[in-house]
Amino acid sequence: MTLTPRLDILGAALADTSRARMLCELMDGRAYTNKELASAAGITPQTATAHLRRLEEAGLISAARSGRCLYHRIAGPEVAEALETLSALAPSDHLYRAQQRKGARLKMLEARSCYDHLAGRLGVGIAQALLASGDLLPDGAQYRAVPSERWAKLGVSLSGRAPLARPCLDWTERLPHVAGPIGREILTHGLTAGWLRRIRGERGLDVTPAGAAALRQILGLRWEGGQCCPA
Repeated sequence: MTLTPRLDILGAALADTSRARMLCELMDGRAYTNKELASAAGITPQTATAHLRRLEEAGLISAARSGRCLYHRIAGPEVAEALETLSALAPSDHLYRAQQRKGARLKMLEARSCYDHLAGRLGVGIAQALLASGDLLPDGAQYRAVPSERWAKLGVSLSGRAPLARPCLDWTERLPHVAGPIGREILTHGLTAGWLRRIRGERGLDVTPAGAAALRQILGLRWEGGQCCPA
């Protein structure tokens, strides 16, 4: 008997449009009910129940009850990063067509959460700025954080633990953004400080005027019209 990873189980779980849509909805790191995920996938709650059971059996999501509601979420950061990487390998012609529509501005492409860290143009822009400034250094399969005053301004504490950060391939930009504890702290601080605002009913994030000012002051980045570039 040959022992091999059961990729067939994962492949079968992913090989359904409704399940893929629910996984994408869960990729913002929050927990959702059966009814909310059914709405996102455009299916009935009864059908969603069967799909969610399939995803849980494959180890892609977990469920926890709170009061009368059962909440579903991505099983962990390693699952989220694997799904992001798979998304980067998938055909993206639909993204190009969507962006060519007159007046199109897709918030999810500009800034979004990838489980517990920032993604999209904003996430990639921040990663590139931290690498260019020397605050992050490539270190094998991870990033090594170099102590500086900039980290505290971004809400990141490097004291008392290993400064873990690692690249996560962004599926829309095809470039890495920052995952790991440092990526999580940057996103958390951005939301707490009011630099970022979740968009109701969407996975995208809004960058507030305060956030745009912070990006310029701390990282030397200009955020304008959904684009992130050196100031």
